[in-house]
Amino acid sequence: MDLDKLTLFGMMKGKMRWLNQRQEVLAQNIANADTPNYRPRDIKAFDFKDMVQAPQNRLNMNATTAGHLAGRVQRNGVADEVIGRSYETSPDGNAVVLEEQMGKIGETQLGHRLITELYRKQISMFKTAIGKNR
Repeated sequence: MDLDKLTLFGMMKGKMRWLNQRQEVLAQNIANADTPNYRPRDIKAFDFKDMVQAPQNRLNMNATTAGHLAGRVQRNGVADEVIGRSYETSPDGNAVVLEEQMGKIGETQLGHRLITELYRKQISMFKTAIGKNR
């Protein structure tokens, strides 16, 4: 059974991918905390609404009559990188605030734990449904 074909598991996989990408970007910010003129970056916030409305998750309607409308599909990027705004800049032009970056890393870890637990619970429910959780 391919769990990626189930919408909920696909959405959890997308959120995990986003969390991993965000962790990489935040780690780069911290690694460049002493680099002159470096601006911290982040990625576009993950939104389940965008994920649900993504083209691969939409159900396409069959046009059984020539008068039916096909509709339009819009594509949304999930992990677009954005330059972070910083209110503190060091004399060498570096705008990385370590406390801010560590707070974002904490949020990312919390999200990772949440999705991991949700995944574990869903697998447990499947096992219960097929009778193998005894």
